[in-house]
Amino acid sequence: MVSQEQRRRQLAREKFLRQQQRRTVARRKTRTRNAAIASALAVIIIGSLALYTTDVLKGDDDSKSNVNAEATPSAPSKAPDPCEKPAAGKVKTATWKKEPELTIDKSAKYTMKLATTCGDIDIALKASAAPHTVNSFAFLAGKGYFDHSKCHRLVPSGIYVLQCGDPQGTGMGGPGYTIPDENLKDTSLKGGVYPAGTVAMANQYNAQTKEGRNTGGSQFFLVYQDSQLPADYTPFGTVSEAGMKVLKKIAEAGAQAADPTTGNTAPNATVVINKATVTKS
Repeated sequence: MVSQEQRRRQLAREKFLRQQQRRTVARRKTRTRNAAIASALAVIIIGSLALYTTDVLKGDDDSKSNVNAEATPSAPSKAPDPCEKPAAGKVKTATWKKEPELTIDKSAKYTMKLATTCGDIDIALKASAAPHTVNSFAFLAGKGYFDHSKCHRLVPSGIYVLQCGDPQGTGMGGPGYTIPDENLKDTSLKGGVYPAGTVAMANQYNAQTKEGRNTGGSQFFLVYQDSQLPADYTPFGTVSEAGMKVLKKIAEAGAQAADPTTGNTAPNATVVINKATVTKS
C-alpha cells in the first residue's frame, strides 16, 4: 500500500516531469521559430542581393534587365555634362562563335587604355591571374570592338560602378562567346568589398540559384568607390590614379532615371569609348 508521503513524492515527481516536458516543448518551439525567421531573412537578403547584383551587373544577355529599386536614382541629376562630343565613327557589330585562342604571355605586363570622351582611363591588367579575360580583351580591342561604344550604366547608390563594354549600349550585347570566371579569390577582395579602382567582369551568375557561372562576355564595370559585392565577378584590372579622377568626374555628374525598357541608369555624362587599346610592356 502506498503511503501518503510516497504518494506526495510521486505527485511532485510527476509535476516536475510535466514542467520539464513543457519547457522542452517551449524551447523546441522557440528554436523552430528562430530558425524559420533566420531562414526567411536569409532568403530575403540572399534574394535581394542576387537580384541586385545580377541585375545591376548583368551583361551579355538576350533578355531585358530588371534593375533593383535600390540601384535606381529617385530623380535624374541636373549636373552638366562634363565630357566632350564623341569622335566620328560607328560601333562594330561583329560577333564570334568561340573564345579566341589564348595567345597572351601570362608572365608579361599588359595595360588597357580607354580613350573616352571624358578623359583617358588607364588600366593595369592582371594577365597571370585572369589570362582568359585579359586575352579576350586584347582580342576584342584589337578588332576595334569597344571603339565608339557607350558606357551604358552608372550605379550611384548601394554599389558604385560604371558599366561599359556593350556596343549595343543596352546591357544586352556581347561578343557571341563567353569566358570562364577567374581570380575570384583575389587578395584585393576582402570582406565582400570590391575596392575603388577595381575593374571586373559583368556576368549572368545568380547567387540564389547558383546558376550562370562562366558567362562573362565583353561587359565590364569600373568601381569608383568601395562597393559591397560578393566575389562573383572576375577582377582583372586596376585603374590608374589619373583614371580614377576621370571616373569620379563621371560619377559626380550623376545618373539618369532608369530606362523603362532596359532598366539602365545611364550616366548623365556622355561616356563614349572613342578607342580601346591593349598593349604589352
